[in-house]
Amino acid sequence: MVGATAVNDSFDRSFGLYRDLLTVVDGVALSSRLPGLSSNTIGAQLWCVVGARESYARAIGAGEWAGFSCSLDEPGDHSKVEAALRRSEPAVSDALESLDGSSPAQDRLVLDLLEHEAQHHGQLIRYLYGLKLAIPDSWKARYALG
Repeated sequence: MVGATAVNDSFDRSFGLYRDLLTVVDGVALSSRLPGLSSNTIGAQLWCVVGARESYARAIGAGEWAGFSCSLDEPGDHSKVEAALRRSEPAVSDALESLDGSSPAQDRLVLDLLEHEAQHHGQLIRYLYGLKLAIPDSWKARYALG
C-alpha cells in the first residue's frame, strides 16, 4: 500500500480543506441547492462526508464494510455540521493508527474513503461556483481554482 505517512497527510489535508470550507459556508448556504439543477444541499453533502468517515472508520477497524450511518442529525445547522466534521476526524485518524499490518480489504477501505473525500471536494467546488460563494484559499491552491 501507499506509505502510511502519505495517506495520513492526505487525510489531514482533506480535513483542513473541509474546516476551511466552513469559514465561507454559513447556515443559509448549508441549506442551499444548485439553482436550476437537481441537487441536494451543501449540508447534505457534508452529512455524507461525516457519515462516510464514521462508517469507513468502523469498517477499517473491522476489516469489512458494516453499513452506513451518520451521527449528524441537522445538516443545516452550521455549529452541528462543524462539530460533526471535527468529531469525525479523530475517528478516521484512530482507525488508521490502529492498522498494524493491514489486510488488502482494509487497504481498499482506506483508499475508498480517501477517494470519497476527494469526490465530495469536486462536488462542493461546483456548489461554490454555482452559488457564487467565496472559495477558500486552501481550495484555490489545492485545485488551482480562480
